Amino acid sequence: MSLDIGHVTINSTDAIALAAWWAEVLGGTVEDPYGGWFVKVNLPTGPGVAVQKVENPMPGGRVHLDLVAEDLAVETERLLALGARVVAERGEPGGFRWTVFADVDGNEFCVVPG
Repeated sequence: MSLDIGHVTINSTDAIALAAWWAEVLGGTVEDPYGGWFVKVNLPTGPGVAVQKVENPMPGGRVHLDLVAEDLAVETERLLALGARVVAERGEPGGFRWTVFADVDGNEFCVVPG
């Protein structure tokens, strides 16, 4: 088993503004590698905070974990065996991809390859 928390991710209609606010609150720096769609708040310690732009923040929840897996296929099988379900497979041009899961209570979380 090898899953680590990469980010605690917040859904927002204005990812850049909310990330800037959290950076100020937490003493972090903002990194915007995806043109305002997924904005990282890098912190001095611990997992980071990220804000992703969505049209409606409520479907799937406003806050979720982004987990990092050494082997996405192995972790997918393990999570499914533990009762999680796959909600969606996602990807961006350039090869960045992730899987959206729901836990046994329906809360969504994402797993990205490390």
